[in-house]
Amino acid sequence: MAEITSIRPADLRAIENNLGAIHRDLEVLDSDVGTVNDNLKVVYDEIGKLASEFSDFVQMQVRANARADAQTRLVQIRQEMEKRFGHYDVIRRTTTGILQADDLGIVKKDTISNATEELMISTPGYWLAPCLVALAAWINDQPELAEKALREGIRRNDEKTSLFFALICRRADRKQAALKWTQRYLANQDEENLDRKTVIILDAFASGLLGSDSEGLVSKQMGEWLEHLSSKPGFVEQQTKQWSDAINLKRKPLQSNDYTYLRKYSKTWPTLQYIMEGAMLHADILDYFTAIFDQVVSTDSLKEQLDEILNSLVTDFDDEELPLRKEEKLNQYIVSFDGDVKRAQQNMNMEQSAFETHKDFTQLLTDAAMKPESSHASASTQKFAIALSKEWISNAYNDIIAQNRMRIPNEIEINVDTFNDKTTNGQNEAELIGRFNALIDSEKAKALSQYVLSGFEKFCLYGGAIIAVIGLIMMFTNNTFLGLIAIVAGIGMVINHFSKKKKVEANRQSVENQFEEKRKNGSQIILATLAEVVDFRAEFAEKDRESQKVIDFLEQISPEQYVRKLADSNRRIIVSK
Repeated sequence: MAEITSIRPADLRAIENNLGAIHRDLEVLDSDVGTVNDNLKVVYDEIGKLASEFSDFVQMQVRANARADAQTRLVQIRQEMEKRFGHYDVIRRTTTGILQADDLGIVKKDTISNATEELMISTPGYWLAPCLVALAAWINDQPELAEKALREGIRRNDEKTSLFFALICRRADRKQAALKWTQRYLANQDEENLDRKTVIILDAFASGLLGSDSEGLVSKQMGEWLEHLSSKPGFVEQQTKQWSDAINLKRKPLQSNDYTYLRKYSKTWPTLQYIMEGAMLHADILDYFTAIFDQVVSTDSLKEQLDEILNSLVTDFDDEELPLRKEEKLNQYIVSFDGDVKRAQQNMNMEQSAFETHKDFTQLLTDAAMKPESSHASASTQKFAIALSKEWISNAYNDIIAQNRMRIPNEIEINVDTFNDKTTNGQNEAELIGRFNALIDSEKAKALSQYVLSGFEKFCLYGGAIIAVIGLIMMFTNNTFLGLIAIVAGIGMVINHFSKKKKVEANRQSVENQFEEKRKNGSQIILATLAEVVDFRAEFAEKDRESQKVIDFLEQISPEQYVRKLADSNRRIIVSK
């Protein structure tokens, strides 16, 4: 017994030391595992945020690259146009110069002839070159050369040559000759396939520059065109779509800093954005129409006004330049829409008609009214086109209003993390916050249920104590070795219980903190989103009411009055104030 007694203390200390080391290692391991779990959750959250931010960055970079490419391409296109068609500009600038020089009588006629002959040689195939030779020969009283050059101009482009000399003759106050050239031009036209330059005749007509005889001729011709076109099946539907597309070109995108919470936390936002842009269109289109009709009628002399229209005829790009002009316009849209290629292409598709070489008469009116930059129509032509198309514009505009209102959602979604609900007008704040809190409580309970002691871990407290007591009893019954093992095992089980319990409590507290933070942030987001819903509904209603002003404006327009006034010297605008 004495020998056994001497060995026991040494063995117990070694075992206790080892158990202590094991316990500390277990605590460190448990702590590390818990930390890893917490870190993993943080990492997953950060990865989610990073993925979203990366996606946004990619989209932003794609648009930035598209915008930069478009800017570069614009420079290249304009350089190519200058290289291929720059020499046309020399002829175009010379045209008005010759007329004004002849008016002033300060340039020798031989100089004019030499200049036009040089241009004829340097620009083979261009329709305007022989027209200038004919003009110079006319000024120099050389009828044979004028006739010969005139025939060449007609051969190269009958329509533009006829237009050119109709305006030249009217400028020289040769009304009968101007009438004959106008008749020649109109005789070559098909109302379903008009040359896009027909807008020049509209310009002169709308400005009252063709004189009373020509005015009767043109108005009668337009009446026949409209009568024929309106008799075709589906004409009204075609006009509604045609004008709807043209009006929708005036839509402007919402500012990116408008309704930031709805943009981020509502799946309904794309629809809301679309209808708000549609509502904003009313004020924009009213301003557009008002600006046109508020323009003061030109008080310039007949020659100055005709020179302006002539300048439009000769400086407007020719058909061979169209592909480059179309590409230029597309890239301009990409730059304007900050790299949004899809939207740029949509707008380009709607403006496609402005670049067509031939179109029907009603499309010519639409382009003149709504796309003056591309169709090169004057304010007088825009007024006339709008007045003549008043009924179609009204139909199309009412259709736009109806279509936009049909898209108004009755309910607006609110999507905050895992919370998905709806509101009608943003007034159900308490109800939504209550459901959000219930969701948070449910999710929190589910998360907390993962952090509880297992059956074995619960058993360790009492089971370990019992085993340790049994071990002590065995120690006193001369079963020392087994008793020692039992004591060690029991103590280990008790330690394991408290270690696991501490870890569970720490995890549960972490879960509590996370969900309370989520509750706080989510509640703030929901309240802010609801506030924006209220603001959105109010702003939409206010802007949508502007549509009535547009309708009232269109109803005041009288095309008959407008056409009649064109013959008067004052040529008043057609909208009564």
